[in-house]
Amino acid sequence: MTLETSVEQLREKTRTLCALFPDEYWRETDRNRRYPQEFVDRLTKEGLLAALIPAEYGGLGVGLTEASVIMEEINKSGGHSAACHAQMYTMGALLRHGNEQQKNAYLPAIASGELRLQAFSITEDAAGSDTTSIETAAVKDGDDYVITGHKSWTSRIDESDLAFVLARTSDKPGDKGADRTHGLTLFLVDLRQVRAEQPETLEVVKVRTMFNYATNQIFYKGMRVPQSAVIGEVGKGFRYVIDGWNAERILLASEAIGDGYWFTSRAVEYANSRTVFGRTIGTNQGVQFPITDAYMKVRAADMMRYEAARLFDAGEPCGAEANMAKHLASEASWAAANACLDTHGGYGFVDEYDVERKFRETRMFQVAPVNNNMIKSFVATKVLGLPRSY
Repeated sequence: MTLETSVEQLREKTRTLCALFPDEYWRETDRNRRYPQEFVDRLTKEGLLAALIPAEYGGLGVGLTEASVIMEEINKSGGHSAACHAQMYTMGALLRHGNEQQKNAYLPAIASGELRLQAFSITEDAAGSDTTSIETAAVKDGDDYVITGHKSWTSRIDESDLAFVLARTSDKPGDKGADRTHGLTLFLVDLRQVRAEQPETLEVVKVRTMFNYATNQIFYKGMRVPQSAVIGEVGKGFRYVIDGWNAERILLASEAIGDGYWFTSRAVEYANSRTVFGRTIGTNQGVQFPITDAYMKVRAADMMRYEAARLFDAGEPCGAEANMAKHLASEASWAAANACLDTHGGYGFVDEYDVERKFRETRMFQVAPVNNNMIKSFVATKVLGLPRSY
């Protein structure tokens, strides 16, 4: 099977599945801030959330290019991939750096849906984007590590059986020239064991956001995890997390691209049907041009997405391309969102048209998983050779 064939087959399969979850479904889950469990269960049943898991462990065994198409189609259909996208990009840490015992224990169960891996606990309030400054500590105690600290933006932990947690296992380097990335360790925590045996060590505080996003603050209060939970080598977890960042940026770029196509499609549909002053509003160039401009931006971002995914799948450096894909896609989706809202006029603010919901959802891509200004700094220093500003 060629790449083009597998991509189109996955695209059609995802599109067919998404048709079972119309606008009304997503409108209801957004209104009630309810996790779309039925949708995630169906994706899991069809094997789509196991796209990146090798076939030997029960997954589809496809590349990031194909996985990105799944995310794109979900958003293009009017859905919201944030409910499940983490299971895609967290796979890298386990696949690349987990040992065989960990892979055999978890990957088949994740692929079948027996286990859910949706939670990635990294960010802290004080550190923000400066991950090397996190303070959550994991202290060795016999055969266990005891994790204590606070995390923000840990999403879907209540919907997960497993969670990746990044914690400090050694002091911050005091020497200014020392490697600031050293001393952070990545743990794959079995939340089932924690909830059953030490529930008092895990406090989850839900955070309500401007759109339906199952995110939380987490307080780790002396949570014990075994040595076997360590991914890779102790102290090198930051590097393992970075491995997943490129995949995360590419996948979220795909979601933004899906949004962009949704907005332009809805704008065109409305412009062709809405009649004012005796003619459809789509006749007016003042309506046409913003939609057209946004569509061209989405198409350009789409090409950068495919280039970044191609490099990632080939095992080649793709940090610049992944970052640029995310930046371009988020800016394009936002342009499309505004063009769509302007086209609908007052009706764009009415929930039954779904424009206002998608408008709120797509705004996230400019600030998460990394702020677009951080991407500009990355490109300026890493690609263009300008001096670092931080």
